[in-house]
Amino acid sequence: MYFAIIDCGTTNSRIYIVNEKKEIVGKATRGVGVKNVAVEGSSRILKEELKETFLEAVQNANLKLDDVSFAISSGVITSEIGLLEIPHLSAPVSIDELAQNVKKIKDIRIFPLDIPLFFIRGIKTTGNIKTPNLMNAGKVDFMRGEETQVAGFLSTYNYDLPLTVIFLTSHTKYVSINKKGKIAGSLTTLSGQVYEAIIKRTVISKSVRKTDDFDDSCFFDTEIIECARYWVKEGGFLRTLLMPRLADVLLKTKWYERKLFLEAAIAAEDMNAIGQFERFGFPKDAGFVIIGENDRRCRIYKYLLQKMKLKSPSKIISDTKSIDMLTINGTIEIARRGKLLEG
Repeated sequence: MYFAIIDCGTTNSRIYIVNEKKEIVGKATRGVGVKNVAVEGSSRILKEELKETFLEAVQNANLKLDDVSFAISSGVITSEIGLLEIPHLSAPVSIDELAQNVKKIKDIRIFPLDIPLFFIRGIKTTGNIKTPNLMNAGKVDFMRGEETQVAGFLSTYNYDLPLTVIFLTSHTKYVSINKKGKIAGSLTTLSGQVYEAIIKRTVISKSVRKTDDFDDSCFFDTEIIECARYWVKEGGFLRTLLMPRLADVLLKTKWYERKLFLEAAIAAEDMNAIGQFERFGFPKDAGFVIIGENDRRCRIYKYLLQKMKLKSPSKIISDTKSIDMLTINGTIEIARRGKLLEG
């Protein structure tokens, strides 16, 4: 038996072909996601690209489309800017509840391949909010995709609960898991997209651009991180964002120092979200796990958590394969509990 896992994110999509032994036999990736839908106002490109990615993954597995029994997907593909909007479940939510609420569709107008597709629902955090106004916008949150990775984490690793998982992607998402192993909710910031916008669309890009052969991937200087942390607090986030430019023009600094400063400034601003934990009922004294493909970004967040006198993250998961396996194992666990798989 073979089935497909579709991992559609904001900017990238991955499709895995998996056998009954949980082995990945084929994979394909495309630089397309729901951001394309948001920007262009149409899901046409997303559908076409997912179809081609799916067929490429099947081909890479040396299979035919008919060999794949079904596909299952999570993430923002189930949002209003994805393939089909599926209502969130309300936190707290257990893995069993995720499994019991998958939605099946088979419609080539939604997914242009003749194959059953199951959607895993996201989770919303709304508490007792009843008034729909902007004053309450900071009291709500949602996730699509991270709930599946949490299911993968809980089914793979043995950790004391409660626990806070920090996902570092195009967003930062703090996901709280309560003592019963239920997802209690989330807090999200736009950190990753802000960083991308700054280095691609502002004058700061010139000041953090690589100008020599120095490999900065392992460069880590706590003094620079402390500088960024200080100025975010003293001068404000927007003023601090300009400082790499000032340090480039007026001070004798190196490009990789300015780049680390920028990354640390965004992370320091991100830490302010932790101040909302109490409002959402998330424990600050829980352990932390950090998940993100950029190892230095993970280390910056770990350092800042320690400076806030919070529990030091007990684990950092930053290699791509391990992160992929969280989605895969979580999807399989949800499919198994939902009786889509045998055994």
